Amino acid sequence: MRKHRKAANLSQEQLALQCELDRTYIGMLERAERQPSLNTIFIICDVLNIQPNIIVKEVELMLEKNNRHLE
Repeated sequence: MRKHRKAANLSQEQLALQCELDRTYIGMLERAERQPSLNTIFIICDVLNIQPNIIVKEVELMLEKNNRHLE
C-alpha cells in the first residue's frame, strides 16, 4: 500500500484524513501489523484511485513469497 500512497503523493496523515481513518492505523497497515476490513480496502483504494483487486493481488504475492522463504 505504501508504494501506491507515495505514487499518489500522499503522506500517511493525508491518506488517513481522506479515508477518515487514524494515521497510526495507516502505518500499521503498511507494516502489515493490522488487517483491514474489505470495506476499508475499498475506501483506501477509492482515495488512491486504484482497483481493490490490485492491492489484494499484491498481498497475495507477498504472502506466497514469504511462505516460500520459510520452506
